[in-house]
Amino acid sequence: MSVLQPGTGPVSGSHYLDATEKNTSWGLLPNAATRPLLTVASGSSVCLDTLSHEGILPDQGRDPAAFFGRAGIPADQLLRDAVDLAASDLVLDPSLHGPHVVTGPVAVAGARPGDVLEVEVLRLDRRTDYGVISNRHGRGALAGEYPAAPPGHPVGEPVPPVSLVARAEGGTGLLPVGDGRQLRFPLAPFLGIMGVAPATDRPVHSVPPGAHGGNLDIRMLGTGARLFLPVQVPEALFYAGDPHFSQGDGEVALTAFEAPLRATLRLTLHSDPAARRLAARLAGPYAETAEHLLVTGLDEDLDEAVRKATRAALAYLDERCGIPAAVALAYLSAAVDLRISQVVDRVKGVHVTLPRADLTPLLLTVATR
Repeated sequence: MSVLQPGTGPVSGSHYLDATEKNTSWGLLPNAATRPLLTVASGSSVCLDTLSHEGILPDQGRDPAAFFGRAGIPADQLLRDAVDLAASDLVLDPSLHGPHVVTGPVAVAGARPGDVLEVEVLRLDRRTDYGVISNRHGRGALAGEYPAAPPGHPVGEPVPPVSLVARAEGGTGLLPVGDGRQLRFPLAPFLGIMGVAPATDRPVHSVPPGAHGGNLDIRMLGTGARLFLPVQVPEALFYAGDPHFSQGDGEVALTAFEAPLRATLRLTLHSDPAARRLAARLAGPYAETAEHLLVTGLDEDLDEAVRKATRAALAYLDERCGIPAAVALAYLSAAVDLRISQVVDRVKGVHVTLPRADLTPLLLTVATR
């Protein structure tokens, strides 16, 4: 495939932001003091180029030509914005910053704290046909076990990351085993980071998710999904990044199949009392797909994240369907899956997948319309 360089190829949406240095932040999310790059009306569609941090990070040499060249990716297949960002004088301090590159923020005119910003994923286009899956720094579900030290590695020295370059071919991912074989798996692109600015003027690390959304890493938020974010600051200040070609629930190695996307999103503001009441009760992001209604639980402790997600589901079923808590809890236990979004982002994530088919006949009101 030909790479989608900044400003080239199909650009849909009413507004477009490329992922060049002036339109992105590396390692930190926008906060209440960040100036928006553009302001749009509710209902507008925006097209955002997003960059993967993988292949440009300091522990990978901060030299994408060399990093990807070792995997056989020619220089003419590199994204200019990724190369330029890696070569910039931006300081990325692992003790202060996360790894992620985010595009934005975009202000939504009239948004007030307590409102709800709906982010509808209209289109996701792959910008390359390659990406990276990494395990590093003793992190991931098996922190302390992997990455394993290579033979002859000095005792006590930091273990280098294991970063594997994978390819995309049609709707299939290809991961080399190392002996001539390849693992094949289906692709399902989505944005790991979609969020609004938190109500603080302090630096906001890009890794932990929260009530503002951010690094949710919910793989169900692909094309056609709608994410609902409780607005924290005036004009919302929406941003997106951490693009993935695919991810398994849990994201156990540390990263998913990290690779750049061009995302077209519709931003719609909900200010009605029902939407504000639901957002206040849930106190965090929620979402809808063609088949499911999703609520989230976020906490550093996975057990507490499960409890928060379960409480959010009870509140959702009460608010939207008028189902008493005892009945709702029984229904969750009999028919509903709680899925681990990720266990690697400091704050762990759980999402409850409420089947639309079960609940649509019982809906009292549609709080987000």
